[in-house]
Amino acid sequence: MADERIWHGGDLGEARRLFPGAPEPWIDLSTGINPIAYPPPALPASAFTRLPEPADHAALEAAAARAYGVADPACVIAAPGTQVLISLLPFLVDAREVAVVTPTYGEHARSWRAAGARVREVCGPEAAGDADALVLVSPNNPDGRLWPRATLRDLAGGLAARGGLLVVDEAFADFDAAQSLAADLPEGALVLRSFGKTYGLAGVRLGFALVRGDLGTRLRAALGPWAVSGPALAIGRAALDDAAWLDKAAPARRADAARLDALLAPLAGEAVGTTLFRTIETDRAPEIFAALGRAGIWVRRFQDDPRRLRFGLPCDAEAWGRVEQVLAALGR
Repeated sequence: MADERIWHGGDLGEARRLFPGAPEPWIDLSTGINPIAYPPPALPASAFTRLPEPADHAALEAAAARAYGVADPACVIAAPGTQVLISLLPFLVDAREVAVVTPTYGEHARSWRAAGARVREVCGPEAAGDADALVLVSPNNPDGRLWPRATLRDLAGGLAARGGLLVVDEAFADFDAAQSLAADLPEGALVLRSFGKTYGLAGVRLGFALVRGDLGTRLRAALGPWAVSGPALAIGRAALDDAAWLDKAAPARRADAARLDALLAPLAGEAVGTTLFRTIETDRAPEIFAALGRAGIWVRRFQDDPRRLRFGLPCDAEAWGRVEQVLAALGR
């Protein structure tokens, strides 16, 4: 039977299986998560020992609304990670035919298929036709494609007019938010925002849906009470209200991305992507992947295109040095 698993980043067990002789510790560049994490605040014991209060949940959603520019906090729905929302949403929307703009994160198409929808993977929104739902990621993973806010509003309006839904996954939008739909949320659209990627705290498991109207009510009901843990509520609220940290992190990570581009250019020309990851396409991708793996550096490969590799950002001087050494040797 063919292996139907979707390859995700972060699987160091697979890295060690493929490259058992690689040096430890591994440098994991496979996830696109900020390598310089937000420093979590000290938490009171009650965050772990008590059930979260509704007021704490509301305070987190209000902090997210401020961070994302959403006028009405009631439109913000906190969840234990965006993956939960991606998996749950198709069971709450009456969509028989769904268009997903690809290549992109594979869980979107898989989740709609699991709910019984007919999924068409299309190269752009103009190919969606009369689909009941359209899913796109902006900025996109892995190529960084970004759709203008005006285009997204037009798409949402057209879908809403026939009872459809536009789903915009903005997991990587915090550092590239100029065209985000969050601050101008129209009817007929649902926006997903990830917390862990930007703040480097993927293990907190926190994400948000931004949506108006009845779909938001159904989504809250489906998530049920205490959907977000006490520690995640406290950490998420502190981070989202710390605009100064985000303002400092954004240019630092852009500088890291430019540094990585310069290392990759001799191997594959221009890289594409977002502030938190860079993607190359080259016939040498299997060779590069193997050389990095033997050196204990794990990057993201893709089932649908063996010519593509995605690189996250190294976390410190030692990691940068190891990456530079391997890439320089490959470029000779």
